[in-house]
Amino acid sequence: MRSALPRVARFVSATLLIGGCAAPAARRDARVPVTVAAAVQQAVPDVIEATGTVEARQTVAINPQVGGLITAVRFREGQEVRAHQVLIEIDRRPYRAALEEANASLARDRAQSETARLNLARAQTLLESGAISQQDFDTQRASAGSLAATVRGDSAAVLRAALDLDNCTVRSPIDGRTGSLNLHLGNLVKASDTATPVVTVNQIRPILVRFTVPQQELPRILRRRGERLAVTASSSDDSTLTSTGTLSFMDNAVDAMSGTIELKAEFPNRDGRLWPGEFVRVRLTLSTDPRAIVIPAQAVTLGQAGAYVYVVNPDTTVTSRSVTIARNSGSLAVVGDGLQPGERVVVDGQLRLTPGAKISIKPAPQPSGGATTARQP
Repeated sequence: MRSALPRVARFVSATLLIGGCAAPAARRDARVPVTVAAAVQQAVPDVIEATGTVEARQTVAINPQVGGLITAVRFREGQEVRAHQVLIEIDRRPYRAALEEANASLARDRAQSETARLNLARAQTLLESGAISQQDFDTQRASAGSLAATVRGDSAAVLRAALDLDNCTVRSPIDGRTGSLNLHLGNLVKASDTATPVVTVNQIRPILVRFTVPQQELPRILRRRGERLAVTASSSDDSTLTSTGTLSFMDNAVDAMSGTIELKAEFPNRDGRLWPGEFVRVRLTLSTDPRAIVIPAQAVTLGQAGAYVYVVNPDTTVTSRSVTIARNSGSLAVVGDGLQPGERVVVDGQLRLTPGAKISIKPAPQPSGGATTARQP
């Protein structure tokens, strides 16, 4: 019985020793499941994104220059109108009568002025012969000058009356779309009533989009000063429907309160997709790098020494490598230095990795519904 106990003890010890050696070996051979993607070289635009507001290129509140009764409305609310198109007509009869009266006054005073001119010529002859005194001649000359001035005043009154008569026909000064009609047929309109314009016309072709960018982006924009920079705008709920325009304005100062600078882009808007007052997503393209090296942005990890990625070696181990990220473009990171096209990097699972760790590559996740995703770069 005593001789059997040592043999059992040696057997148990050997079993524990073998198990203890096998566990670290198993841990060393364990592979970390990860998702990888290859660095690719492709054209990548340098883009600044912002939120903008659409505004009419021109807005005109139609205020008649004369008052009176509205006798005709020549447009419909919301209709697109052309420059010089008739919008409303005001009763012309009072202004036609005023023009006739002004013409009559002009004719009367013109006849009197002509008589005074002839009398002045005769007075000049009589003065030279000594038939009248200098005082009588001066009186005649003053009368002729006064009547000549009256004629000039009557001529101005005729022009003013003719202008009032012409202003009875109210026309659109610009191409645009009309808004709500505030006064209707038979209403009495007041001259130059800015409080209640008859209608407002917005020019929407072309149209403007106003947006702001942080002042930190100003150096990048100034480097492209003088170039025709492309701008795209899309509605906030559908980024597939975009409109393309060009940068047309940059404010001359940074807003000290918000630390932003205001810009405007002009869009042809031939399809009428952009609407005044609408909020849109704006993308200002500064340039395009045709040979940029890109990787998924989620592959980049920030450490104390800067940005780094895990590069997959041919033997399915990984190496930590420092990289320089020039900028982000959507879900992609543009690599300035540290990677070559074709090298594979870990996109998901890098938190469980250490340099030299072995990995097993998982397939990239597929979208719901069984559709196939585009190959990751």
